[in-house]
Amino acid sequence: MTELHPFAKFIAILARGKTHMRSLTVAEAEEAMTMLLHGKAKPEQIGAFLMLLRLKEESPEEIAGFVRGVRRTLHLPKEVPAVDLDWSSYAGKRRQLPWFLLSAVLLARNGVRVFMHGTEGHTPGRLYTRDCLEQLGLPVAGGLGEAAAHVLRHNFAYVPLEHISAVLRQFIGLRPLLGLRSPVHTLARMINPFDAPCMVQGIFHRGFMETHEGAARLLKQPHMAVFRGEGGEIERRPGKTCEVWSVDNGTTDVTRWPALLEDPRQPEDSEMNVDLLSAVWRGDAENAYAEAAVIGTLAVALKLLGRAATVGDAEAMASSMWAGRDTSQLALVS
Repeated sequence: MTELHPFAKFIAILARGKTHMRSLTVAEAEEAMTMLLHGKAKPEQIGAFLMLLRLKEESPEEIAGFVRGVRRTLHLPKEVPAVDLDWSSYAGKRRQLPWFLLSAVLLARNGVRVFMHGTEGHTPGRLYTRDCLEQLGLPVAGGLGEAAAHVLRHNFAYVPLEHISAVLRQFIGLRPLLGLRSPVHTLARMINPFDAPCMVQGIFHRGFMETHEGAARLLKQPHMAVFRGEGGEIERRPGKTCEVWSVDNGTTDVTRWPALLEDPRQPEDSEMNVDLLSAVWRGDAENAYAEAAVIGTLAVALKLLGRAATVGDAEAMASSMWAGRDTSQLALVS
């Protein structure tokens, strides 16, 4: 009898039928991800594994185990900078420009070290963060070592996923072949390579609030906030009430942030001209939606970072930071 492939046990756990299938434990997920990252699974097994997880939806335990497996393979620089906030960007924008980038710039200009990571190209018709950064004068690092230097120099760094884990980027690239996103989209958001004490997440489907919250607690992430962001990115939808789930040293809290605009409708930007980001920053273009999105997103980050104690204080501080920005230059690269 042919001996089972070592990775087959993980597929069997997920595929034993409605009454016998179950989620992987943290330890099993870590072992499975370690095998995947070291090329110890066949292509057929990778596709089956990812889609079985997608069918049942990934559990907090699975995401925590996957993250642990990834972290064991990271090639970190000798000197890791003290990053304040880990910011993921994996969804891409379709209806609105990435106004959250202005929020991140404001944080960096006010002394907060922001590490951003993401990927692009997996879904047609979306504008991705990397596409905007260089046009705005924001650095794109070619690896974690270069990112460390950017953080020290600019308080901001962005690294594409392929420079964190080429294998995970390959898995995300399977979306056109498989027809669906995989749990790698959730996993990648949680990697936090520089071990920042604060992590912020944006999701599209509400069910992933519990996934990120649970995984953050299992990973003992000191502080994490997750909310339904515009297009699945970390960006407030200013015309809607925002429910933010936060983890603070193992304790979960849910806070409802009020809408910042009276009109609940979300406008759609048919042009998606990146130059508008700079124009709004300079004050050359008025855009109430954009300014509210920037301020609202910034406020969530400030509260997560402990710079404001209440929702009202956070929004007031964010408004003051926006009003006091240096409009002469958006670029961080000197």
